[in-house]
Amino acid sequence: MFFSACGLIGHGDRGPGPLASPAYSPPVNAYYLFAKAHLSLKKGDVDQAISLVRQALESDPDSAYLKRELAGMWLLKKNPQAAIAVLEEILASHPEDVDALILIGRIYQNIDEPVHAINAFSRVIALDPDQENIYLMLGGMYMDQEQWDQAQKVYQQLVTHFPGSYAGYFFLGRISAINGDSKTARAYFEKTLLLEPQLVESRFELGALYEADRHYRQAAAIYQDILKQNPGSIQAMMALGWVRHRQGMKKTAAKQFAELGRMSLEDEEVIRMLVRLYLDTREYEAAAVIIRGMLKAVPENSDLHYLAGVALDGTGEKQLAIEQLRSVAPGSHFFRNAAVHAALLYQEMEQLDKAIDFIQQTIAKDPQNPEFRLYLGSFYEQTEDYVDAEKALQAGLAIAPKNPRLYFRLGVVYDKWGKKDASIETMKQVIRYDPDNANALNYLGYTYADMGVNLDEAEQLIRKALEHKPGDGYITDSLAWVYYQRGEYEKALPLLEQAVSLVPDDPIVREHLGDVYARLGMTEKALDSYRRSIKNGHTDKAAVEEKIQLLTR
Repeated sequence: MFFSACGLIGHGDRGPGPLASPAYSPPVNAYYLFAKAHLSLKKGDVDQAISLVRQALESDPDSAYLKRELAGMWLLKKNPQAAIAVLEEILASHPEDVDALILIGRIYQNIDEPVHAINAFSRVIALDPDQENIYLMLGGMYMDQEQWDQAQKVYQQLVTHFPGSYAGYFFLGRISAINGDSKTARAYFEKTLLLEPQLVESRFELGALYEADRHYRQAAAIYQDILKQNPGSIQAMMALGWVRHRQGMKKTAAKQFAELGRMSLEDEEVIRMLVRLYLDTREYEAAAVIIRGMLKAVPENSDLHYLAGVALDGTGEKQLAIEQLRSVAPGSHFFRNAAVHAALLYQEMEQLDKAIDFIQQTIAKDPQNPEFRLYLGSFYEQTEDYVDAEKALQAGLAIAPKNPRLYFRLGVVYDKWGKKDASIETMKQVIRYDPDNANALNYLGYTYADMGVNLDEAEQLIRKALEHKPGDGYITDSLAWVYYQRGEYEKALPLLEQAVSLVPDDPIVREHLGDVYARLGMTEKALDSYRRSIKNGHTDKAAVEEKIQLLTR
């Protein structure tokens, strides 16, 4: 979020106006132009305002105030680099201009250049230790960078200069907790509550620390205290139920979960809180217990069945996860995700027959969803049933005739089926509907390279794929293979060595590297690459062994 062009500055130079110090008053001409600039801003003409301030600076070129205002106007134009250039000009002649440092630090923070932002904010604190908000911003940036020691130093400075800063003590508590020092962390959070007794965030942090140390009674007391202040706190209800469950107080926990279950039918925040607190943080065991407890009260809640499936998958209970996912009703907005998740779990468990049967049942419930046909086709592809794979994918294309994912999968099926021409034409369709599809660009380019045809076009396709996926090992291998097919082995070698470093376990890439070494007379390296290719599970072991025999004769 950028800042307005006016009213940007805190203390210091306040610019032209009746209350301005004579030392800061610009010449009359500059003041007139500046006033006109603000009138232009009010009319929404930022370009005119910028032009007028530039003219004002011609009359008063040393005015830091005018330059700061100009920087603010560049921000209104969403041109942070221009604003930075103006502020750097100020700092070149006035390196202790705190207002310029604050503004440039905020800009760097907004454009995600933390090193420059940290430098600016550090200079502000050194020049003006009374900038309480800057300590918080600087400490927050160090925490974002996971530079815990530096963040801790900043927050220690903050509470030294501002002993009443509960925010400083709060973040010191967070850092201590991250460092595993729960005793010190608790002390800091308790300090925040002395300064700000209503600060519920500190109570939750304390509760979590007690939970982690298995001090469930103390944790429960904290969550109960939160609920006294705020009886509708969903987070506290979940936490208290989970703690009671861990204490062995299953009946008490069940009542808590049942209440949450009933609330979930009317308040969507319950679902959002479950996701944010337990699933996003991968607290799958707690999530599974809480959600299944809620479902006992509201077994018809499809959203909860879906979340239960996700949680149980996280705990490794895949069969139970599938049961929950299959309980999601077609009308639920989670139905598609649940169906795909269940099918992929069957696939993961190497039960492709069940995956196919389940997806077919799902299609019967939602026949107009092309994604289900995509997954059905991919399962048939995996069983090498290319006839049914083609039927499934073509049925999907009948519903969504411009779907690049369906075309891509169909192109792969044709390739595995030995229908190269059909594969090539289908990949062209992917690129027609999705010109920047790196996978299709690479697939088509590599197909040409492998066939030894259209090598110039192959190179163009693969280079375009690399623009979208720079540093991709497989695409790098494809480009090297174009050079190999041209006989340009010296060019292919560094690319293949790079590809192997990126995907060291791929047997085909290893084989390609061996081929180039062999062509360049580097026999020992070629043999090593071929042997590694076989070790990595090359599907045509006999062909690679034949290459080894040729080199060792």
